[in-house]
Amino acid sequence: MTRPVALVTGASSGIGLELATLLARDRHDLVLVARSRERMEDIGRGLSEEFGVAVSVIARDLSDPDSPGAVARDVESRGLAVEVLVNNAGLGVYGFFAETPLEKELGMIQVNVVAVTALTKLLLPAMIRRGHGRILNVASTAAFQPGPLMAVYYATKAYVLSFSEALANETAGTGVTVTALCPGPTITEFQKRADVERTRLFHSPLVSDARSVALAGYHGMRRGARVVVPGFGNKLLVEAVRFTPRRLVTAIARRIQETRKS
Repeated sequence: MTRPVALVTGASSGIGLELATLLARDRHDLVLVARSRERMEDIGRGLSEEFGVAVSVIARDLSDPDSPGAVARDVESRGLAVEVLVNNAGLGVYGFFAETPLEKELGMIQVNVVAVTALTKLLLPAMIRRGHGRILNVASTAAFQPGPLMAVYYATKAYVLSFSEALANETAGTGVTVTALCPGPTITEFQKRADVERTRLFHSPLVSDARSVALAGYHGMRRGARVVVPGFGNKLLVEAVRFTPRRLVTAIARRIQETRKS
C-alpha cells in the first residue's frame, strides 16, 4: 500500500510547517511548496527522518502567475496523486491603501487568491474522480469584516472563506471535503513580513501560537468541518460581528489595526 500524498504551500514556517508535521506524523508523504529550496530541503530531511515519509520539495514563488500550473505539472510528472491540499501560503501588506505599493498589493492577491484558486482548480477534479480527498484553505478571522489599514488583505481572506464554503457545498457527497481555517492573530513570521508586529491586534488576548492553530485546523479538516475558528475569544469575535452594525465593525477593526503607542 502506498501512503497518501499531501501538498502544503507556505510550508517553510509557522502554520504551514506545523500542518506539514501533523500530516507527516499521520503517515502522509509530502510535497512542500515554498520559495526557499534550501530551507525546505532541510525541513523535508528532518520530517523524513523523524516520521519515515517521503518528502518532495517544489521551490516556487506563488506570486508568479505561472507557479500554480508549474506545481501541478511537477506533481503529475512525479506520478503523485494528491489526497490532501493545504493552501496555506499567504502575504500581508500594512498601511493606507492609497500609500502602499501597487505591486505588493497585486502580489498579495496573486498568492492569497489566485494561487489558491488555481491549485484547487488543478487538483480538485482528480480528487472527485477518485472519490476521496481533503482541501484545507487557510483564511483568517479577517475574513468576517472589512479591515482598514490592511484593506486588500482582509478582502483576500473574505474571498478564501466564501470560496471554501461554496466548494464545500459543491463537493458534498463526492467524498471530498473543503475546510476554511480562520485563525485570529498568530505568532509566525507573517506579522514581521507584513509589518504588523506593533499593532494593537498582535498585543491582544486573541493571539495564538502556530501549533495550536494547526491542530485545530487539522482536526477540523479530518472531520470534514466547513469552517474552523480556533480559540474561544476568536469564536466570540466572529459571532459578535454578525450582530454588530457594519460601520461600527469597520471602525473597531481600524482601531485594533492601528499601531500601539509605546
